[in-house]
Amino acid sequence: MMMKRAVLSLMMLLCYALAGCDGRPWNNPYAAQDDRSNILYSSFDQRPKHLDPAQSYVENEFALIAQIYEPPLQYDYLKRPYTLIPLAARTVPQAVYLDKMAKPLPENAAIGDIAYSVYDITLQPGIRYQPHPAFARNADGSPRYLQLTPHELDAVTHLQDFTEHGTRELVAQDYVYQIKRLAHPKLESPIFGLMSEYIVGLKEYAETLRKAQAAEGRDAFLDLTQFPLEGATVLDRYTYRIKVRGKYPQLVYWLAMPFFAPVAQEVDRFYAQPGMAEKNISLDWYPVGTGPYMLTLNNPNRQMVLERNPNYHGETYPAAGMPGDREAGLLDDAGRPLPFIDKAVYSLEKESIPYWNKFLQGYYDVSGISSDSFDQAVRITTQGDAGVSEAMQEKGIRLLTSVGADISYIGFNMLDPVVGGLSERARKLRQAISIAVDQEEFISIFLNGRGIPAQGPIPPGIFGYVEGEAGINPYVYEWVDGRAQRKSIETARRMLAEAGYPDGRDANTGKPLLLHFDTALSGPDDKAYLDWLRKQFQKLDLQLDVRNTDFNRFQDKMLKGNAQVWQWGWNADYPDPENFMFLLYGPNAKVGKNGENAANYDNPEFNKLFEQMKNMDAGPQRQSIINQMLAIAQRDAPWVWGRHRKKFGLFHAWYKNAKPNEMANNELKYIRIDPALRNRMRAEWNVPVLWPLFALFAVLVISAVPAVISYVRRERRVAK
Repeated sequence: MMMKRAVLSLMMLLCYALAGCDGRPWNNPYAAQDDRSNILYSSFDQRPKHLDPAQSYVENEFALIAQIYEPPLQYDYLKRPYTLIPLAARTVPQAVYLDKMAKPLPENAAIGDIAYSVYDITLQPGIRYQPHPAFARNADGSPRYLQLTPHELDAVTHLQDFTEHGTRELVAQDYVYQIKRLAHPKLESPIFGLMSEYIVGLKEYAETLRKAQAAEGRDAFLDLTQFPLEGATVLDRYTYRIKVRGKYPQLVYWLAMPFFAPVAQEVDRFYAQPGMAEKNISLDWYPVGTGPYMLTLNNPNRQMVLERNPNYHGETYPAAGMPGDREAGLLDDAGRPLPFIDKAVYSLEKESIPYWNKFLQGYYDVSGISSDSFDQAVRITTQGDAGVSEAMQEKGIRLLTSVGADISYIGFNMLDPVVGGLSERARKLRQAISIAVDQEEFISIFLNGRGIPAQGPIPPGIFGYVEGEAGINPYVYEWVDGRAQRKSIETARRMLAEAGYPDGRDANTGKPLLLHFDTALSGPDDKAYLDWLRKQFQKLDLQLDVRNTDFNRFQDKMLKGNAQVWQWGWNADYPDPENFMFLLYGPNAKVGKNGENAANYDNPEFNKLFEQMKNMDAGPQRQSIINQMLAIAQRDAPWVWGRHRKKFGLFHAWYKNAKPNEMANNELKYIRIDPALRNRMRAEWNVPVLWPLFALFAVLVISAVPAVISYVRRERRVAK
């Protein structure tokens, strides 16, 4: 009986399998009706913490909100060097300089004469917000969902439970409102400190709002339209003004970031209603913008979905690019309306291996390359060039690389009595360690060659970076046979002895020099790196004590200056050397000022040059000052200069218009998918393997034959 049931079950399975052979892969994780739809498939590995543009400052958050919000400006998708162009604004605003009496100054006015810079931004008319319940109106024109009762809110679980939606035109007031939100006492905007130094009155505005919130109660809604701010004012329906202290040309770069995107007062008020935040109905969970996409599903435990904004005002694909772009097919869509993709589905993938397998099956459209899959995906030529492996070529997968606008480095606490300070003894110690920590070896072992050793804080592609022999760090490298070569460990040992630590021992006490490396790294993969780092210090007979801690404790140690040696990194906010050089500016120290100068480096000569350089226009004079600053920082060695990432990305043949852009975050609208090609390739790559089922069926049939014969004989005997 059991044999009969097994055979019957297997026969049913085979019938089901054969009936399902309609060309659609059995392992396809997506709905059948979406097979030919214009959908992009990607993933995320951790929940975005903030989707509120006043608070968001992380790459995985920008990847979503940059598709939803429209700041005044954006970066040209194809042109290099990175070029600002209008987005919601009509033009890129030009600064008008004023003296202390608010009288206009010429464009070439001396920086010392400029008391204020004024930027007037005029918007394109006719831009409208995505459909949202905050804009819904009753017949009499009053807000439909503004004063919800507790009983009404009980019936609401998700934003989708609000069935009525509305929209309105984008106006200048929305941008001014968002600038004011940077100072809101309930929000901790990561750029408030910086912007309060420049936007006139912003620091005082924060105190005004704090007092108003205290007077009205913590849960009260503050209508920021009722609190004027001198540094951000509305001139007319489509024009607003930003007024900053002194000359600050970097402001236009900030105008391309979500911090300066619009937030409608109605939206802020809608989400501020009691009970909303407890249901995760907030701007941090459901952003509201005018961009090409809107977030329609936010389930961070499974999936996040962006869909086309039906109210999007529209753009066209760039008509010009760089040499080689046309040959690469990057101008095939020139002049066509954006966006191309109707929907982007991001699924939760915490592990790299499942993601990689799904990418190879065609269920994700683009992929990075983990160390585990690097050898399978990439081949390095004898000239050092990277290309895809034969297996990837057969699938039509392309590799695109770019150098990141970033730096990772090991820092010294310049307040520390051993490794810190500007004495020649301390400089020699840091320079010796800088030679010993072999960045080329690290890049080879841990990054599969995906990196470039740093010579200073400025990465390639940013004004101020110097190529070739003129750009090397002369305290760490020599120029040999047309390339930079790290100085020998013998040179480092000699410098260590000159620092007073021959053979790694204090010349005065004879004791081994013990240094402490503070880190929040604690995973199994991190152990290999920490072991490698100890070996780098051992080259100089220096002992490195690794002090692991959790991230919050590590942050606290950095703020208090209790860490001695540590690792840090920085991604560019905008393509300007000021955004990297300020990491070494004394008044921007971490200790006491909570700045981004984590090394607490404070060289008066460097500081003076930074103040000259930071607001200058790009040109030979600025480059000359940068060169002087680099020479000072290289000599003082507050960092082991580290590396710049080299990013590798893999793209399927159906993924069009891919071009790495280190500054633009709103690239989704430029991407085009060929769903028909994707569907065909998925079917080819995921053909079900049926022979094991047939083999098992045959084995069961053969095994059943004796039982069937025995059964027939028994029945015949009974019949006789």
